[in-house]
Amino acid sequence: MLFVARKACMAIAALHLTAPVLRPSFPFSISKAIALRTPPSPSPGFPSVSKGHYKSPRSPMGATGGNGSAGGGRIAPYLTNIDAFISSVETFVFDCDGVIWKGDTLIDGVPETLDFLRSLGKRLVFVTNNSTKSRKQYGKKFETLGLNVSEDEIFASSFAVAAYLTSINFPSTKKVYVIGEIGILKELELAGINYLGGPEDGNKQIHLGPGLLMDHDHDIQAVVVGFDRYINYYKLQYATLCIRENPGCLFIATNCDAVTHLTDAQEWAGGGSMVGAIMGSTKREPLVVGKPSTFMMDYLSKKFEIAKSQICVVGDRLDTDILFGQNGGCKTLLVLSGVTTLDMLQLPGNTIQPDFYANKVSDLLAKEVTV
Repeated sequence: MLFVARKACMAIAALHLTAPVLRPSFPFSISKAIALRTPPSPSPGFPSVSKGHYKSPRSPMGATGGNGSAGGGRIAPYLTNIDAFISSVETFVFDCDGVIWKGDTLIDGVPETLDFLRSLGKRLVFVTNNSTKSRKQYGKKFETLGLNVSEDEIFASSFAVAAYLTSINFPSTKKVYVIGEIGILKELELAGINYLGGPEDGNKQIHLGPGLLMDHDHDIQAVVVGFDRYINYYKLQYATLCIRENPGCLFIATNCDAVTHLTDAQEWAGGGSMVGAIMGSTKREPLVVGKPSTFMMDYLSKKFEIAKSQICVVGDRLDTDILFGQNGGCKTLLVLSGVTTLDMLQLPGNTIQPDFYANKVSDLLAKEVTV
């Protein structure tokens, strides 16, 4: 299920009420349904992309303490019955930024929590919308932070781009133009997909003059937009020309995150700001392969042969992580160590409610909680 991003991006921005500079200039209610669009069909053996309308989030917790469907005035409870909760989960899917680390700083209690869950035989998977690194590069970051995580346990949106293009049999004679960083390029290389752009175009400039006509490669059949700290006008114009003038050119976004954690000191403008620029210049809506699209969930569920009802998504964002889990039919746990605050969770009108919330992942180490 790949989301049409205009409403998704607006929903994401609307939740960041503490940062008005990042709000969209026109209103959008997060309680509205998010429309779907059908992209090219994947090949056999890859997760399917369904057509239809966005389903209302539901709670899969059942007897372990869930409170039914999200919305309708329900406020997620604080996680107290930790043993029963952990017992109901076979696989924990963790977001990274704001859950495992902030910037390059490990969040307190993470190593002990991961070791504890592994000792119980739980499978751990790490899914991030950050496309600046490949799976291999993320493996090195985990290692640098003292965490033992294998490449097979990591699913980044950079990988999701390559996996999706592979699933639709992207022609070997065509190319991808990338607004983004090295992570996307490395995953495209591993998948054998030709590309242009990326960091290489970061220093290119356009010198405007009478009659200037900017050329572009007519073999570009997909434009991929991810987080890019070196975005410039050259990249914006090149991507715009490809999408508008190359027949059938796909517009793919890694995510629509309004903000990201580049450092542990503050939030920074996220990939959604780059995606929004191309949406504005092309009047097109991208296919989103990262959270809250279920593409990565379908992929890892198939890869590991995991029943989605036995998966718990642990994240710090309502609009990406929690919605990602709910759209996939999984359990959800919100942690308050990143973007979402308790005030935001309990904001009147917020219909995205997890099954439970906790302060941080190390709360899972507690045997009994008193509130």
